Amino acid sequence: MVDALPYGSWPSPLSAEIATAASPRLEGAAFVGDEIWWGESVASEGGRTAVRRRTASGAGSAAVETVLPEPWNARSRVHEYGGGSWAATGDGRLFFVEKTDQRVWALRPGGQPTPLTFDDGDVRYGGLSWQEGMLLAVREAHDGSAVPRRAIVAVSPAGEGVTVVAEGSDFVAQPALSPGGDRIAWVAWDHPDMPWDRTRIHVGRIGADGVEDRVTIGSGETAALQPVWSSADEILYVDDPGGRWNIRRARADAGSPSEQVAPAEADTGGPLWVLGTRWFAPLADGRILAVRTDGADELVSIDPGGVATTIGVPARSRVQIEDVSGSRALVSGAAPGMSGIWVVEEDGTADLVCGGGFDGGDAWLPSARAVTYAGPHGPVHAFDFPPTNPEVRRPGPEGSGGELPPYLVWVHGGPTAHVGGVADSRIAYFTSRGIGVLDVNYGGSTGYGRPYRERLRGLWGVVDVDDVAAAAQGLVAEGRADPDRLAIEGGSAGGWTVLAALVGTDVFRAGVSRYGVGDARALAADTHDFEARYLDGLIGPLPDAEELYLERSPLGRAERFRVPLLLLQGAEDAVVPPAQSEAIRDALAERGVPHAYVLYEGEGHGFRRSETLVHALETELAFLGQVFGFETPGVAPLVLD
Repeated sequence: MVDALPYGSWPSPLSAEIATAASPRLEGAAFVGDEIWWGESVASEGGRTAVRRRTASGAGSAAVETVLPEPWNARSRVHEYGGGSWAATGDGRLFFVEKTDQRVWALRPGGQPTPLTFDDGDVRYGGLSWQEGMLLAVREAHDGSAVPRRAIVAVSPAGEGVTVVAEGSDFVAQPALSPGGDRIAWVAWDHPDMPWDRTRIHVGRIGADGVEDRVTIGSGETAALQPVWSSADEILYVDDPGGRWNIRRARADAGSPSEQVAPAEADTGGPLWVLGTRWFAPLADGRILAVRTDGADELVSIDPGGVATTIGVPARSRVQIEDVSGSRALVSGAAPGMSGIWVVEEDGTADLVCGGGFDGGDAWLPSARAVTYAGPHGPVHAFDFPPTNPEVRRPGPEGSGGELPPYLVWVHGGPTAHVGGVADSRIAYFTSRGIGVLDVNYGGSTGYGRPYRERLRGLWGVVDVDDVAAAAQGLVAEGRADPDRLAIEGGSAGGWTVLAALVGTDVFRAGVSRYGVGDARALAADTHDFEARYLDGLIGPLPDAEELYLERSPLGRAERFRVPLLLLQGAEDAVVPPAQSEAIRDALAERGVPHAYVLYEGEGHGFRRSETLVHALETELAFLGQVFGFETPGVAPLVLD
């Protein structure tokens, strides 16, 4: 161990290149015969999503093959966030949505892809699933109407066309076929609701002209999700009439009451941002495998009597059940220092199938400290990751000088989203250099029940700002962070909170906004249809709430920008267009506030390319060093405008 060094300048083996490669973006997994297939975003190949497989010959790099090679890119744009961009049959046929044309294609490993859908203009497919010998998808047709037309469709595997199975709502998702394939259940909702507000589960018989004898399960006043057939006439699903998403059971006919399966003060369910998300699955032996979230995630096995037993899968955040085969399951998620996919065997053992992580050792990874601070709107939940480096003595009160560390306060996007308290490689990139990270689940976040996520209703730009400020001040009051070196960082809706906190409080001394929202009215006018009415619930419906939009928007209070700001933006962002960041940049320049603006060509809403990920991480570190006055070994200084 070396002598104490200034926080922020600690030497670290975790370079930006290693940090960005250590947590690959995994996108779905499936049992395919005796093999396991998964989707993986390859940052070194422009962020394209490849499909890979581990053959039955065993684990190890020699057993991993690429099924979907370059330049093909399995990525859906339904709802802009996509999801469910590929599916496979048991005998090894791949179906995927190609990013460039949004058509459905088919591929046999080693062969050439062939199209299954026509080039019909701006028509997108997503949420692919192979069920009962049928390829189902969500189709989104942009034909100039006020709302894109969405339907659940069956795509002919032989390329003979597309058949509409169910439609009639603004949004549809998560179709599930009954055993034998004669009935279908699906989730539907309409503007202005989001799928975590109010949805309906429809059930109907598949006829020659679509669904017949349609009935609805649930009240339509709650957020029911993920229908799954447990038998020919019974459905399992998740719903939150009591405030927590729990699994429920109901007969598939009109007026049937439902009953809870293993009630818990935790959520089995979450925000349906992407298609194909699954939080539970019935197993062949009668058990149900489920994710439960109360802050962090855990995986449980629920027996037929309703008794839940924890399964020791390493993942504790973003846990999803990707597929089941008999009594085995594929589970994805994030564990300390890595993201991965595990196969969970019948006896509860979990073996890593694929994934990546920092191999420098656990000593470099900070332990998550779950904290709750008092805020003006109620308790605020967060995870504290202190500076951690086994080779440097901390220059804190126990060392020389009594120095306290700088801290990054992270604000997740959504805002209806969640962080689970896992130290990934990006967190370790900062903590290993002596910069703490406080990851905040502000009011509006999922993972703590409906009342907590509805705390933000009508108060976006107020509750989120107050909560992140309260969390930062709580950390300072504990004597864990330097109040003069607090920075706030977030992307998308998190970027809005960053900007709003900088103009609305005096807590933070610097900010980093990744494709953040500066003008709520512009967002309401420019954003895509999935979120077109999202702000109705977060602020209020226009035009009646226009004054609130003006009051809340950071650009409406641009004269209050006073501290340095870093702006990172994708040039092809369709969710928060570059004009938002550029308006903030111009306001900063006009007022002489130190800032830097970086526009990444070829990037959309969320960065995927390796060169972008590396540059953005190093730029953020250089920015903090410049503002807070510490050196950044190995990373060039950043000149602010």
